[in-house]
Parts: sequence; structure tokens; C-alpha cells
Amino acid sequence: MTETFDPRTVAVRLHGLRQAGRQEATETFALPADLHQAMEAQNLLTAADGIASNAWKVTVSPQGQAVTAPLHPYAEAVSGADIPWYPGLKFETEIAVRLGRDLPVRTVPYSRADVVEAISAVHLGAELLVSAVIESGSVSFLLFVADRLGNSGYVLGPKLEKSVIDTVGGTPLKVTHAGRTIYDGPAQHPKGDVLTWLVDYANDGLRPETSLKTGALITTGTLSGAIELTEPGEIDIELGNSRLSFSVSKGC
Repeated sequence: MTETFDPRTVAVRLHGLRQAGRQEATETFALPADLHQAMEAQNLLTAADGIASNAWKVTVSPQGQAVTAPLHPYAEAVSGADIPWYPGLKFETEIAVRLGRDLPVRTVPYSRADVVEAISAVHLGAELLVSAVIESGSVSFLLFVADRLGNSGYVLGPKLEKSVIDTVGGTPLKVTHAGRTIYDGPAQHPKGDVLTWLVDYANDGLRPETSLKTGALITTGTLSGAIELTEPGEIDIELGNSRLSFSVSKGC
């Protein structure tokens, strides 16, 4: 596209597509030129979506830049979670961590041990994903950043032992959806270490001063890959001895 990128126009369009449960091709959008423009659009989309929860996802761009987006809708399984289902919706089993103290932007890099020390709680969680962009981030990762990294919901499950952040790799993981097994194998994070992207983000000198504050919940990346949910239905996750159940429902 040669059209000038306007973050407000893109945010309004992404919001409308999400509300309608529709997707459009990357080539039909004006594209952000850099991460600053992408985050401007994401912040406007976040406002349009009325997101107030202090829950976040972290990942890295193909160029290795740490990026984040808010998780919405956010639900805690103990209160009976129900997330909207749309065609193309994907599911990921994840580990989420809650910060017990701030990780302020600083010039001295944080070590992994520094980040671990700041974590007050660890949870089993599930992320739901469907982007308003048909190709998600495969054509323009920056447009995907603007679209809240494709997040379409998060369910926080039970607390786990804090040591899980060191030992979860290889833990038996089984997921059923609408009565069918959709994953049955070892838990595997794309980077091996579930804290890799959080440490990267903590050390990003360009992140907002308001980021990574006490109480923030951060999900750390998939343990099961991204699995498409072809229909609404109950999801049941068993990670070792821990369990998380919730629903994805059409038109909820």
C-alpha cells in the first residue's frame, strides 16, 4: 500500500473487523513504518476495545525486538470463563507470571535471576488468538503488533509452583476440545525457556516507563503450539497434575 499510515484510521478498522468477527488481507491496509507507529495504533485499538486489565503477552519480532500487547477479554477460570468463538480462533496453553515488584527501565541489564526474583506467582493459562488480518503477522509483523498481536482472549488458571518456570519443559500436557484430544505430548516452549521473551522485554530501553509494574500479569508463550478450534466447545487442559477448564462459545 502507498497510502499514508494513520494510526487512528487503522485502529478503527481493526476494531470494526474484530467486532464483526471478520478478517481482511494485509494488502488492503496502510502499513506502519516502524514499531512506534504500530504501537500508536495498538494503543488506540486498546482504548476502542475498552481494555483496562493489567494482563499482557510478550513475544519478539522477526528482527528480535521485544513487543507486547494487552490480553482481552481476560477471565479467571475460577469465575467460570467463557470466551467468544470466531472462525479461525486458535488456542495456546501457556504459563503466566505475576510480578510482585516493579521491573523499571534501567541501563544495567536484568539477568534471568533478577526477573525470577520479581515474580510473585505462576499460573497455568490459555491464550485465544484470531487476528483481524488474514495472514496474522506473516506479511507485516508491525500490522500484527497494531492488532494486539492477534490476542482474542485469555483465561487464567490455577496457581502453580514457582519452580515450574524452570521445569515445565517436557511436562506431560493433554488438551481436549469439544470432547476430542487436540494435543497430547510434552510441554514445549518455542525458545526452550518460558522467560526468554519477558527477560528481553525487561531489557528493552524503549518500553514504556509504566510497563512491568507490580501486579502485572504476563503470559510467556505457547507450550502446545497454536491449535485451531474449528467449533465452539469446552476446553480441558491437564499440565502434569494441574487442570484448567473453560468454554469457547459462539456469540457469547
